[in-house]
Amino acid sequence: MAEDAPGGPHFRFECEGPAPVCGIDEVGRGPWAGPVVAAAVILDPAAIPDGLNDSKRLSAPRRVELAAVLAARASVSVGIASVAEIETMNILQASFLAMRRAILGLASRPALALVDGNKAPPGLPCACRPVVGGDALVLSIAAASIVAKVARDRMMVTLAQQFPGYGWETNMGYGTRAHQEGLARFGVTPHHRRSFQPIHKMLCETASA
Repeated sequence: MAEDAPGGPHFRFECEGPAPVCGIDEVGRGPWAGPVVAAAVILDPAAIPDGLNDSKRLSAPRRVELAAVLAARASVSVGIASVAEIETMNILQASFLAMRRAILGLASRPALALVDGNKAPPGLPCACRPVVGGDALVLSIAAASIVAKVARDRMMVTLAQQFPGYGWETNMGYGTRAHQEGLARFGVTPHHRRSFQPIHKMLCETASA
């Protein structure tokens, strides 16, 4: 079992609940384009990879490396909510939907889900405990943050190949200058979140021109 990193996420939360315990995190609430992606991870206490941390604190190559190790050593599942679902139910509910799908995709049903944030997603098939700042505190949530980030980044790189000019391969759909310039030049794609204010404003301006 990997030792807790000083000042980093630890395994104590998992030991407080009925086993098995999964960590859940999502990525992609803020971007202007692309799906929202969640991951659920049940760590094997005897085979926890070294170096797990909040995905934002890791380099992209290190995230990819750890995601591969987690796929081999842990029970891992990814859930996705599409742009159409984000538009239908709003980004928060779509994030919860992706989390439910991630849990349902696990090989074994967890007894407890530790979720990053301050809200428990409704309709989970197990007990749930929200943990504010969980990706920096709880090892299984940190693992989920890594898996979700790597999965979504790969999706956005693929979409960038289909819709070049928006910089999605580097900005992952966030509203960077390159993304704004792509919108001004090429317009809105089917993968843009039309209910998000910047995209909605652009569509309204185009319609009124």
